[in-house]
Amino acid sequence: MKEQPLRTTVIGSYPFPGWLEFACQHLERFGEADRAELQEDAVITAIHDQLVAGLDVITDGEQTRLDFNLSFYGFLDGIELEAAQPRRFGPPAHDQRGKHKIIGALTAPRGLGVVEEWQRLARLAQAPLATRTGAVALKASVPGPYTLSGRLLPNADYRDRYAVTEALLPIVRAELEALVAVGCREITVDEPSMSCYAHREDPHRFVDIFNRTVAPVAGKCRLSTHLCFGNYKGRAVGLRRYAPMFPAFFDLNVDELHLEMASREFAELDVLQPLAEVKDVAVGIIDVKSYYIETVDEVAARVRRCLQYAPAERLSFAPDCGLSQTARWAARQKLQNLVAGVTRVRAELQVG
Repeated sequence: MKEQPLRTTVIGSYPFPGWLEFACQHLERFGEADRAELQEDAVITAIHDQLVAGLDVITDGEQTRLDFNLSFYGFLDGIELEAAQPRRFGPPAHDQRGKHKIIGALTAPRGLGVVEEWQRLARLAQAPLATRTGAVALKASVPGPYTLSGRLLPNADYRDRYAVTEALLPIVRAELEALVAVGCREITVDEPSMSCYAHREDPHRFVDIFNRTVAPVAGKCRLSTHLCFGNYKGRAVGLRRYAPMFPAFFDLNVDELHLEMASREFAELDVLQPLAEVKDVAVGIIDVKSYYIETVDEVAARVRRCLQYAPAERLSFAPDCGLSQTARWAARQKLQNLVAGVTRVRAELQVG
């Protein structure tokens, strides 16, 4: 159980500043030192926005996961990166994301880059955190092996998605161990594909994969995972129901489960009650797919509604998903209202 009731947190990603989006389209014009400066400045921006909002848990906003050299597939040996989108025109959707061929043994001799991301976050957050009252946790986000397998095409050596997943599992596990070794104490293992496809796959098999992935670090850091239904270009991809996952996912070896609720009008909110008996729950009460800005009053009302099903010491609050697909102006206001609404209820309860 976490130390602070009603914590405010995020999933991982944050919008790129406009200048970074522009720079990413012209990376050939930048030198290595220029690109490093772009990355650091973007992380500083994400830290600033999150601290101004008043969050209890922040990330680096995944600002350095740029396709030119920091996408996870760019760290894998044994694959041939797909060069073009399979569909370039029409409404944005998941079928515009291509898949990569496997051409050899899957390895990651340099790791997946998350250790470097977390160390950069810890270094750049040190000065602003020194002037802030109250503790702020730094969180890293790592893709799980099943989700990471989704853009790799099976072949004769890796005959299906589960075989690809098994090959990636030790790579992700090693990254988690390395994160803990350098001092990271809060990690989200992001497996949205598991929640997207739990309705058609064996959820107990997913639990086994997940628990084997996190086994070496369970109990050595605060572990969470994010259950959502997809957010590529603001679009969902999975059947948007938690019923197929539970109660199997109650056995995930994590301290906290994050649930997407706001975009689903808080359907299945009663699942908080049995879940909170065994886990902490981070409830998504901000809709990242909508440009409606939730008011402070609305956020406070949503928090109170969640408290009907779970005690304050079990609850955290967050946006539904990462904010990378939301414009920065909206993301900033949504986070500020999230914190203000939660803070109001804390004062009412005299907790935190």
